[in-house]
Amino acid sequence: MEKLERLKIQHNSPEWLKMRRTGIGGSDAAAVLGISPFKSNVELWEEKVGLRAPADLSDDPLVNYGKEAEEHLVKLFALDHPEMEVWTDKTVVYRRGCMFASLDAEAKECTLLGEIEVKSAVARSAAAFKKWQGQIPDYYYAQIIHQLNVTGFDFAVCDAQIKRYFADGTMEKVTREYRFDRRNVVRDMEYLAAKVKEFWGYVERRERPPLVLPRI
Repeated sequence: MEKLERLKIQHNSPEWLKMRRTGIGGSDAAAVLGISPFKSNVELWEEKVGLRAPADLSDDPLVNYGKEAEEHLVKLFALDHPEMEVWTDKTVVYRRGCMFASLDAEAKECTLLGEIEVKSAVARSAAAFKKWQGQIPDYYYAQIIHQLNVTGFDFAVCDAQIKRYFADGTMEKVTREYRFDRRNVVRDMEYLAAKVKEFWGYVERRERPPLVLPRI
């Protein structure tokens, strides 16, 4: 496995945006596998080789809400877990070969190191809410697994605030927490790492990859 690098890059800065073209980040992992609801693996390839600009989400209210909520959700997580030391460093990007990770927060529990990923999601149907029942949506799971591959950390926690809307227009706010211990997800990590490297080979060769269709 490639050596882990700890780069000093301010998240969301022009330098960070430029760096995203040079590898696969956590938010790219689902597209590599063909399970992203936002873009296909071919569209991601077009972004990485410079044929397509990433979508401008600066005016998306859900995206902006998530950015504003992140700091507060991390602080609430820390309050709920006094047994952990929790911190955020938005000047650090972890990189391992063609893979990189920009974390919401990090944690230490005894001698174990972990990543904290906070999500603010909206579920406007029973089917959408079901994706959070005892699990997290596949595309978020791919992000978690990718970031464990990059960092080498011992565990990851996805802390999610879910706004569940009903047919009558009322809303219920639900908080869910999901922990993933590295030893339990090793096979998934290995599978994803292999797929990421395969995809990056297409980028380096500037060879359009076969379209990966989501499972029905």
